[in-house]
Amino acid sequence: MADPSFLGRGWAFPPAFDSGTGAARLVQAEEDIAESLRILMETRPGERIMHPNYGCRLHDLVFEPMSSETEAEIEVAISRAILFFEPRIKLGAVTVDVRAALEGHLAVTLNYTVVETNERHNMVFPFYITEGTLVSQKPVPAA
Repeated sequence: MADPSFLGRGWAFPPAFDSGTGAARLVQAEEDIAESLRILMETRPGERIMHPNYGCRLHDLVFEPMSSETEAEIEVAISRAILFFEPRIKLGAVTVDVRAALEGHLAVTLNYTVVETNERHNMVFPFYITEGTLVSQKPVPAA
């Protein structure tokens, strides 16, 4: 089996450490891409001092009324963020599931292809609108 580290390697998110060695837990390849996408979605533009344009506008849309226009804005915000900040993937589609919107929960599904391997992946990103925060469970591969 080929070494998948050419797709990237980095710290796990949230950071975790091995209790025996004290070494940071690392992720690589597709897991690194998925964690990078999560970080991108959860970062507001302007939060990173040395990279002020990095991030996604999702937080700006938390208190917007749920409409087809807001859905489209979510899709555009995510698409733009990925276009500019995650060159390892080609985004196929962003879909917003609003069935649980009255309970304050949107499920955003990303369909993407890893450029170097041409492998397709899906990821569901939970977006909580009533809490006004993106502190949530880890995104999971779509079924």
